Amino acid sequence: MKNLNFFSSLFLIYWFTSCSYITGPEGFFPETKNDFFDEKLSEDLTLPKNDSTKIQKDDHYPPIGLNENFVEVQNIPAPRQIFSSGESNEIQLRRLGELMWVYVETLPSTSWPIAKNYFEALSLNIIDANPDTGVILVEFSDNINFKVTIEHGIKEASTEIFLSTFATDPSEALVQDPEFIQDQLSDIVQFFASSVSSFSGTSLAAQNLNDRKKTKIFNLNDQTIIELNLGFDRAWSAVSRALDAGKITSNDIDRDNGLFFVSYAVETEEEGWFSFLNFNNDENNTSLLLGEEAEFKIKLEVLNGKTNIYVEALDGSEEEAEALISKINELLS
Repeated sequence: MKNLNFFSSLFLIYWFTSCSYITGPEGFFPETKNDFFDEKLSEDLTLPKNDSTKIQKDDHYPPIGLNENFVEVQNIPAPRQIFSSGESNEIQLRRLGELMWVYVETLPSTSWPIAKNYFEALSLNIIDANPDTGVILVEFSDNINFKVTIEHGIKEASTEIFLSTFATDPSEALVQDPEFIQDQLSDIVQFFASSVSSFSGTSLAAQNLNDRKKTKIFNLNDQTIIELNLGFDRAWSAVSRALDAGKITSNDIDRDNGLFFVSYAVETEEEGWFSFLNFNNDENNTSLLLGEEAEFKIKLEVLNGKTNIYVEALDGSEEEAEALISKINELLS
């Protein structure tokens, strides 16, 4: 027992002396946390007074107190929301006159393999599938072939699918049957509705289709303009649908000149202490505050086959006009 106590005491002495020998002030690894107290400032540099040493850069943060003439502080507006993409995976069959298409809220690179899978599930022969152009040629029967075109939609992260028929014999002209095409597109809608929410794959070969958007935003003379790569009829229909979706009631419409006269309020007055009780009716809860007189003019103008959308504030409120065109762009589909 005495030997055990002796060796324990010897071990403790060795341990403390070793720690001091390694990390102590004179050890191999001394502490350096207080070394900054020994630092000293060096003398200022003396530079030759000639043009060769002049700094040829703008100083955006000059020191205060050197008698510089400072410019006034500029109020830089916050960037506006340009694009918006929903997460609802909405799928619709849309029609404008004789034109029909399937609208899907997902990227074309995701819609491409689902569309191919649809025709493969029907055991139809795919003649050609070109992901670069977004065109699928399908042999439907001995006399009729399908041409399926997959394009990027108006809305961010959306797809439009068009279908047309052509004769197997190139020398024959085939008349399009709207009812037949509508039935085929309706079947595609049903297939997408059961597939797109659970389908997580995407086609790398069809990624370029994601870049061919029908909507472009640019600024001209401090005015935001939406450019749609569409003709007037489809652009007019898209803007009308956006106004309906935003509960923005048109005070007057002049389709011949491409004009909407609307009222729009950025903020609603329904929010308050008792708003959670839903004392207001449903229409007031989901719509914007609208005036009886038009406050904005929305103009559609066709240039080089594309349609530009402008918003002008009739009362001169440019900020609210920018808010309105941003809202329209958010709701375009």
